[in-house]
Amino acid sequence: MSLIDWPAAERPRERLLVHGAKALSDAELLAIFLSSGTRGSDVLDLARRSLAAFGGFAGLFRASRDRFCAIDGLGPARFAQLQAALEMTRRSLGEALVERPLFDSPVAVRDYLKLNIGAKPHEVFLALFLDAQHRLLATEELFRGTLAQTSVYPREVVKRALEVNAAAVVFAHNHPSGVAEPSRADELLTVALRNALELVDIRTLDHFIVAGHVVYSFSEHGKL
Repeated sequence: MSLIDWPAAERPRERLLVHGAKALSDAELLAIFLSSGTRGSDVLDLARRSLAAFGGFAGLFRASRDRFCAIDGLGPARFAQLQAALEMTRRSLGEALVERPLFDSPVAVRDYLKLNIGAKPHEVFLALFLDAQHRLLATEELFRGTLAQTSVYPREVVKRALEVNAAAVVFAHNHPSGVAEPSRADELLTVALRNALELVDIRTLDHFIVAGHVVYSFSEHGKL
């Protein structure tokens, strides 16, 4: 049975308009995004199959184009739509960090980091450069490594911080292993970066480790 044959109160779009997006299941939300199914399969069936194939939204969001398009009913057009939606979300979160001091919106900081690096298959190291009021000046991917390690050079971080006239810095990197706990190497790196930046009067406010949907804060755990 097609969705148009469902009672209006049970259709995902109508349910969202009445009850809000939070009332919908993952499959219903994806069904609204996809908007139509395939021959012999309505859009809700397609949404369920897609989520099952990728293990949920996280897998869907990080899927390569080839893997995404291998699902019957998905394709390049929908892959492009999804990437555009994700990028709009990233930019919206980034704008929120520019408009107010970074730690006035801690949830937005974590959401921004999770969406940017949480699903990457390789390690990346980010620096969030802040002004004296802790508003975001720039976010830059300074280094990219293998699944096992990332090479980070304190002198390069200091050089870039001075170039953008930063008063403070927040660091973040991801753990593709899915374990958010810092390694001894992570702790030593954080100390080295903090000490190098202190020499030029730039504060290190935090270092986040992102593992999927989990975000570990050095500051909250007393490691800064």
